[in-house]
Amino acid sequence: MERTDFFRGMGIGIVTGAAIGVAMMPKRRSLKSSAGKTIRAVGDVVENISSAMGM
Repeated sequence: MERTDFFRGMGIGIVTGAAIGVAMMPKRRSLKSSAGKTIRAVGDVVENISSAMGM
């Protein structure tokens, strides 16, 4: 095996891995909406616990 073949294979692997990683990344909007939903859910849980404790 020659060095050029090795480096060509490494380059193809890096580019393929990066493309798959970008394709599998969540979209920005869904990340923001998920964060907003999570914050609201945590607020609801805190409110429910507070009301259950009589505060």
